[in-house]
Amino acid sequence: MAKRKSWQELTITDDYMFKLVMRYQHICKHLIERILHIKIRELVYLENEKSYKNHYDSKGIRLDVYVEDVENSRFILEMQVRDYGEEELGKRTRFYQSSIDYDFLAAGHKYKELGGAAVIFFCPFKLFDGKRRVYTFKNICTEDKEITLKDGVVKVLLSSSGNPSDDIDPDVAAFLDYMNGKVTNNGFITEIDDTIRSVKLDGTKEAGYMTFQMMLDEEREEERNENILKTIKIMKKLKATKEVVIQELSENYPLPIQEITAIVEKNW
Repeated sequence: MAKRKSWQELTITDDYMFKLVMRYQHICKHLIERILHIKIRELVYLENEKSYKNHYDSKGIRLDVYVEDVENSRFILEMQVRDYGEEELGKRTRFYQSSIDYDFLAAGHKYKELGGAAVIFFCPFKLFDGKRRVYTFKNICTEDKEITLKDGVVKVLLSSSGNPSDDIDPDVAAFLDYMNGKVTNNGFITEIDDTIRSVKLDGTKEAGYMTFQMMLDEEREEERNENILKTIKIMKKLKATKEVVIQELSENYPLPIQEITAIVEKNW
């Protein structure tokens, strides 16, 4: 298990700090505008750290930043620290986008009222061929690339490890540099860096981070315990002995052998 960062060690690439910084509406609004090349009148925070669990009981997803403008366009911004690989990353964008639509319709709106939907991922690792820093995806006709389906959906994947280029907005480029730990004299980045310094002096926010970490630990422990019980059940069906099950679990879970033995004995 990766060592948990202390409050003072957090940077913009940690989803908790990213979320706190994006709670400053003018910062979040400016970043979205620069990435999508649009103008937004006002943003509304639908719910930070929102967990989705839709009607067919799929695995919930936890969102860093989920906002809406006054024209019903909705935006999800995520700091993707883990490299899931191209296939899973693509399916995550699809799931997030479908969740935006489901949430909107579940609130009582009609599908004709659907506004735009943008899923924006920030990745501190290389994407695809590794050559670019910004990859924008829309639904385009395969037979005629000049025709775009007007569904209002856009997915943008940004990589701080891609090659710099002149076709990226200066503030977006500076933000990607900042993800790599580089503080430039860009005014937008100076404001973000000052904001993080100020946030770290807020004892209430630090306490919130510690509480959040404890909740995550509890969730991981609960999930781990469920997986251990499933393993025991499966191996019992395969006629494995207690000794084999204990050995298998001890190789896969960082628990004392006495604790694993007690769990197996209790659930045998």
